[in-house]
Amino acid sequence: MKNIFEQLTDLLKKDERLASQDGVLLKNQTQELARKNDPTLIKLLLSDKSIKQHFFFEAEKTLIFDKEKFIRFISNKQFLPDSYTAFKNKIGFTVGDEYVSENKEVVLVWPYKDCILEGGMTKEDQKRDEIFYNETLAPDDITFLLDPKVFTNFKRIDKNGEHLLCHSREGGNPVFRRDEKGTIKDNLIIKGNNLLALASLKKEFAGKVKLIYIDPPYNTGNDGFKYNDSFNHSSWLTFMKNRLDIAKTLLRDDGVIFISIDDNEDAYLKILMYEIFGRENFVADFIWNHRKSSQNDIDVSLAHNYTITFAKNRNKFKLNSLAIDELKFSNPDNDPRGDWVADPFDAPNIRPNLTYPIINPNTEEEILPPEGRHWRMTKEKFKEALKDNRIIFGKTGKSKPQYKRFKFEAQEKGTNPFTIWDDVGTATEGTKELMKIMNGEKVFATPKPERLLQRIIHLATNEDDLVLDFFGGSGTTGAVAHKMNRQYVLIEQMDYIHDLPESRLKKVIAGEQGGISKDVNWKGGGDFVYMELTKWNERWMEKIRDAKTDKELIKIWNQLKENTFLSWRIDMKIFDTNAKDFADLSVADQKKFLIECLDKNQLFVNLSEIEDIEYEVSKEDKVLNRNFYSGK
Repeated sequence: MKNIFEQLTDLLKKDERLASQDGVLLKNQTQELARKNDPTLIKLLLSDKSIKQHFFFEAEKTLIFDKEKFIRFISNKQFLPDSYTAFKNKIGFTVGDEYVSENKEVVLVWPYKDCILEGGMTKEDQKRDEIFYNETLAPDDITFLLDPKVFTNFKRIDKNGEHLLCHSREGGNPVFRRDEKGTIKDNLIIKGNNLLALASLKKEFAGKVKLIYIDPPYNTGNDGFKYNDSFNHSSWLTFMKNRLDIAKTLLRDDGVIFISIDDNEDAYLKILMYEIFGRENFVADFIWNHRKSSQNDIDVSLAHNYTITFAKNRNKFKLNSLAIDELKFSNPDNDPRGDWVADPFDAPNIRPNLTYPIINPNTEEEILPPEGRHWRMTKEKFKEALKDNRIIFGKTGKSKPQYKRFKFEAQEKGTNPFTIWDDVGTATEGTKELMKIMNGEKVFATPKPERLLQRIIHLATNEDDLVLDFFGGSGTTGAVAHKMNRQYVLIEQMDYIHDLPESRLKKVIAGEQGGISKDVNWKGGGDFVYMELTKWNERWMEKIRDAKTDKELIKIWNQLKENTFLSWRIDMKIFDTNAKDFADLSVADQKKFLIECLDKNQLFVNLSEIEDIEYEVSKEDKVLNRNFYSGK
């Protein structure tokens, strides 16, 4: 006798709208028709007595379709399961009968940016075909995932090369540089999962970061990453929210965050930022004109990205001004005070005390403010400005008065930024800059030009302020911050951290000017500290990732059983009983399952377990971690 799942499948396939040409039931189409109370669908469901009893109930002698129950049933993983889901359900490795993303989603684990890479991110010949997997963890699965982690592989890098951190200071003292308040002042490059690295920075840097700039994945499926189907819109938002929640705690009260993004997620990201930072803390959405040439392969030429900007507290944050355009200034009347530019003398709105007639001395005609506007100053101050040769008029009586603003005054005050930026380089410029640094090799798909980061860092910070970028990528943020004398922390989890940000910063220290504007006359110098999260289950993630055959994966499973790396949800006996079903899965699905078996709370060594001999943390690393977290 068929069960309810099989009965419903057979019944629905009778409606040709609900099945593909090869006989596969279309779940989404079925759910959509149910939501619309489609008469044909309801008639079909009523035609089967068993199905009718399951999804209809009677009220006041009226038969009512339980639409929500039907949709939940269709959504259930046991309904039309694929081989992977069937195997997973068979051994009981589930979270009830609901998708985690629909029930209590909290943390999206994303150790390798959802892709498998053997080398540089954009080298197509080095990209593997396997798909790496996101995983959403429910609250009950999280114990100390976001606790501070143990760091390792410390080294200080300066113009003389690399040095063990414990030998990089006078007397060999293993200490980080700190200010008078005890806060670390070293530049840092950190390798590891950026969610966990961010959480590890909270103890030392909470409330101390002036600027966060990030260039996260745009979730387009075409930006240098090989996205899998599960990295959908809601997963992307979860991924961003987890990291932005922590990022906010790191900002100073007068701090600000700039996020580069494109049309694909711009609107949704802005709403997410409203939720996290508050609508009242929105600063601006700066439009970067990143492409000057037309695209002929699409019907609309994409020429801009967004830079969404939010303050931690808008009342305490203020952008710095930009340098003036000196070419706009001249001195046609040989004013002894120098070059000047004519500014409007009227302003928006109507204020009675600033609304009065002005006589044009050239024509003797009376002038009033334009409709809906007022003059910029009182009548008395106007008379003083006129006497001081600050007011100029046109040759006709209809010409409005204008106010002289001298260049020396403008230079002191600067100018406010426009929201459209077409003078900070292009995507092509960023690529060329990086290729020059990397000896002509194109090693990164979408590096930002240095002039763009120079603009952002100038607007948001002053010298010695702390800048954080937890999508370190090609290292543009660190390179520009270093040249502008800002402290910086970069986080990057891919292996190209050594070829890109680390290598790039070495060249900056050596005096590489790069693409930064010439008003920053960089001569070289300074240093930075490199450090990594200490891997634990992450090592097994890498072994699973690199395996090529099912035999290798079975061997890894047997090794995992001998250790304490597995999730509490896994019953090894049930797994072994169903070993044949596991063997029948594709290599990709075998990898996916083994990764889900790992305890995500143990991806990296937790600071609380640094003394546990099982983790084999060296004596030197214990000292350096103690110094990083407590200054002792």
